[in-house]
Amino acid sequence: MNLLIHDLCQSEWEKISADYDGWQIVDARKAGTPCSGCFGCWNRTPGQCVIKDDYENMGYLIHHADEVHIISRYAYGGFSSAVKSVIDRCLGYVLPHFELVNGETHHKKRYDEDKPITFIFYGQDLNDEQKAAAERYVRAVCTNMRTHVRKVVFRKGESLPKPEITDSEYPGEKTVLLNASMRFAKGNSAKLAEVLREKLNGETETVNLVRHLNDLDGLINSLRDAGTLVLCTPLYVDGLPSQLIRLMERMQEKYEGAPKRVYVLANMGLFEPRQLANLLEAVRQWCAEMGFRYGGALAVGAGELVGGLLEFRKPENWPLAPVGKGLSRLAEAINAHRDTEDIYAGTDGFPRWLYMAIANSGWKRMARANGITNRDLFRRL
Repeated sequence: MNLLIHDLCQSEWEKISADYDGWQIVDARKAGTPCSGCFGCWNRTPGQCVIKDDYENMGYLIHHADEVHIISRYAYGGFSSAVKSVIDRCLGYVLPHFELVNGETHHKKRYDEDKPITFIFYGQDLNDEQKAAAERYVRAVCTNMRTHVRKVVFRKGESLPKPEITDSEYPGEKTVLLNASMRFAKGNSAKLAEVLREKLNGETETVNLVRHLNDLDGLINSLRDAGTLVLCTPLYVDGLPSQLIRLMERMQEKYEGAPKRVYVLANMGLFEPRQLANLLEAVRQWCAEMGFRYGGALAVGAGELVGGLLEFRKPENWPLAPVGKGLSRLAEAINAHRDTEDIYAGTDGFPRWLYMAIANSGWKRMARANGITNRDLFRRL
């Protein structure tokens, strides 16, 4: 069996459908339910997504495919929101447990294989810098999904339109912190956003994206009077989560108004904050498409440890001090309406081996709490 994941419109699909005769076809445009970030594919129904629709068995399909092709419209250095929604649902293909791969923390293999994947991006007049960003991104995806890049192909195709920026001035002084996590206040994105908000001057508002997924146009309209937008987001499969990409695409299609200053507050469960570089590059490219000003970012590694400690420990204290300093620097830049370099913050002296050991044992405890045996936790479909 061979597997194709694509986001092509019907007319474009008909041009190439004969090339994929007999393949398992996954139409990403129909994948309306984004990954909820619940980790159920690891500790409740191992290897299978808990959301029951046509996409809960993506890990199974990848495992049983001899060849995998992914066709996506180029979006900010990576996949479109439709394709990313499917890729985010593939997390059960790997195990939650960490191991070191080329000096970085990555998830362990569920299957003893090295699956080749061909990536095909389409868009209008992609330049060398954009192509290089896409190649870096898919290499990171394959490293963490424990597959490998067979090849990357770029083709001509439709791109999203340029938005209409109607004014050269930034509107008002309002700062909106957009929580892009599907986990609401329970997520590390919300915890970090709350600490940052306490350091900001002037009018601020925290908006949870998940509450507005069925009315993105309404959300976009409500964001028009904000001069500053802070994207508070987790890392999903080495990039932005699909729900945030969807909003960014919709803003590129529908936004009319003044430019904005955009900052990023990103976090992830992997230990090394530098693994957030592709996510920051995506926001940087989006700002360039929108005519917005990219103001800089704070990228936080070991997010599960940081988020847990923030519940009872001040960010200025050990081992959170680098994160606390980063939050203060980001807040100073936002308050002064100036740019800052991207800040990469991990924990202060907390051993990586201990972080990995705690995380790996934690997954086993969570599985047992859900009635999952250790054998089932590592099961193969």
